[in-house]
Amino acid sequence: MFHLRHFKSFIKSILIISILTGLNVKVSAQVESLRGFTSDQVASQKKRETTFQATPDPKNLRDYMQTISSEPHHAGSPGSKKVAEFILSKFKEWGLNAWIEQQEALMPFPVERLLELQGPEPYRAILQEPVIPEDIDSSDEGGLPPYNAYSADGDITAKLVFVNYGIPEDYDTLEKLGIDVTGKIVIAKYGRSWRGIKPKVAAEHGAIGCIIYSDPEDDGYFQGDVYPKGPWKPWKGVQRGSVMDMPTHPGDPLTPGWGSEPGGKRLDRAEAKTLMRIPVLPISYHDAKPLLLSLRGPVAPEEWRGALPLTYHVGPSETNVHLKLSFDWQVRPLYNVFARIDGSTFPDEWIINGNHHDAWVNGAMDPTSGNVSLMETARGLSELVRQGWKPQRTIIFASWDGEEWGLLGSTEWAERHAKELSDKVAVYINTDTTGGGWFSAAGSHSLQALVTEVVGDLEGPRGSGGTVLSEARTHLIEKAETDREKERLIAREDLPLAPIGGGSDYTVFLDHLTIASLDLNFTDELDGYAGIYHSAYDSFSWYTRFGDPDFSFGKTLSKIVGTIILRLADSTVLPFQFVDYAETISMYVEELERDASKLDESQQLDFEPLRESLKRLNKAAASYELVLKELPAASVSTLVAKEDSLHALNKLLYQSERTLSYTAGLPKREWFKHLVYAPGFYTGYGVKTLPGIREGLEQNALDEALKFISVVSSSLDDLSGQIESAETALSHLLQ
Repeated sequence: MFHLRHFKSFIKSILIISILTGLNVKVSAQVESLRGFTSDQVASQKKRETTFQATPDPKNLRDYMQTISSEPHHAGSPGSKKVAEFILSKFKEWGLNAWIEQQEALMPFPVERLLELQGPEPYRAILQEPVIPEDIDSSDEGGLPPYNAYSADGDITAKLVFVNYGIPEDYDTLEKLGIDVTGKIVIAKYGRSWRGIKPKVAAEHGAIGCIIYSDPEDDGYFQGDVYPKGPWKPWKGVQRGSVMDMPTHPGDPLTPGWGSEPGGKRLDRAEAKTLMRIPVLPISYHDAKPLLLSLRGPVAPEEWRGALPLTYHVGPSETNVHLKLSFDWQVRPLYNVFARIDGSTFPDEWIINGNHHDAWVNGAMDPTSGNVSLMETARGLSELVRQGWKPQRTIIFASWDGEEWGLLGSTEWAERHAKELSDKVAVYINTDTTGGGWFSAAGSHSLQALVTEVVGDLEGPRGSGGTVLSEARTHLIEKAETDREKERLIAREDLPLAPIGGGSDYTVFLDHLTIASLDLNFTDELDGYAGIYHSAYDSFSWYTRFGDPDFSFGKTLSKIVGTIILRLADSTVLPFQFVDYAETISMYVEELERDASKLDESQQLDFEPLRESLKRLNKAAASYELVLKELPAASVSTLVAKEDSLHALNKLLYQSERTLSYTAGLPKREWFKHLVYAPGFYTGYGVKTLPGIREGLEQNALDEALKFISVVSSSLDDLSGQIESAETALSHLLQ
């Protein structure tokens, strides 16, 4: 006899299959619904969001930026403290509970910088960025000159070799050309990888010094008009930046894994693993030209050649180059600024929105554009508080210091408070740098559905009449590189999140503490601000001409982030969704299988444990979605009456990301714990997905790859178990 319970089981199986095959990923409803809310909450939530979305004001964004970027304010300087105090004063003006938490870190300033070409046609590099009359801030005093933080001291003289972008495959090419860099100084182009990788790889190949320059093909006149006529790098513009070995660990080099405190435990400098071992110096393409002209040897491969008016040779040079650098190696203060809105129902469930306030010079684009958006989000939510709103969960705004040096402020603070953060933080949202480009969303794929839902409700800033979602999807489809990729994008209705590795303040939260994280901004498809990136020309004048002149994109970013915070802060059930996570990890495994198929038959890897774990994860994710579909019909008052059970459910949801932590850490860099996302060991910022397996394959460490197949499989089983527990908890709540 076909009992009713058999019918329900049959229907549930059909629905799970439909979700797994993508036929019913979106939940349909007779009335408007919001993920994680009951139907009787939706109207008031939407009204609150509409009130907030009317608050962000471009004039305020402009005013905050003009004040913050009016003077140089690098970390460790009086300017950084002044900016921190300004942000604090605004938080307090808006009635927020706000404070500054001071920490410290090793931050060496340059004492001596010398670069000269010797021989019959000597040249001494200028190593300065001249004043541009059209930009008043380019004459500001007190800024750091062009240099690379955490370069080694050194006084060296040697022949020069051109190494293209200075990444591992470039040294393979040099070997084929018979060029050895041992005992040489190398000159590399910025681009293709993070700057700190270039001297790291050079030192591994025996080089004794490294010079990095910006070729005009990448971010100068080849791309378009240079500043001040256009946005691109002028002849004497230079990209500063840290060369700390951040893929090993970010934060203070002397306090790896624990928060720095005055008088606290520190390594000796000789023990630090992330300080560069050879001297490194960034220069302009004006200063690079004479050095490149001095090179002899083979003509560089065609793909290595840039846009300077010369024949690019590999070298070595006929004459010597003299490089002399020294630094003061002082520990300096960091000023992290915080504002807090306490949760009324679940005060120990935290949502953090962060970005940094320190810059290499005036930093209008990087980071002030993102920081002023954060400030306006905070002001908008403070207006709701003033009108009587009390969020269910605690909201914390953080304006970090020392990010540019190696994520110092955020890392040291998070390491100091690691236990509490791991227990309480549901989501970290980052907003580092934004401009007049296309909406970019990256992060934990359990948050993909939430981001899609929010940006589908908000009007885009481009004046197209469409939503942020429709504009972003149209752009992604247009730039798809293959027909297959385009077809996949057209077939789906959501906005796929990109994975994130490292390079901004989300790193300690995602990669070390395995807290679900997002990185949101508007980016220029052509990366137009690369021309003034980390230079003295990243100014208010540049930004208001070429970045986001009317601050409409910054306003939209504030609305997006604020709305996401409102959904997270007030949802009855936190709006995590695991179908997307399962699909995305499955895609990463397919990529790995394709790469592994190129190995010799004797080296083949068995991915079956991963496939089996993914089957369970897909089933658990789909089954949880079925139960969640019943939430809108529930009574919020009945659910809130079960406060302890509701907190237990939500903790299962937001701590789901913790199951993807590997206590022992990744190979050669135990600070990085996340098994799905990490910056690449030789990419710096660029992400490696399933890094333990992927980098094992790439580096021909197959035993390592095999080990991590097992580790990841076990972790995915733990994630499935957590989702299954959440499904059970939710079912009980809804009974």
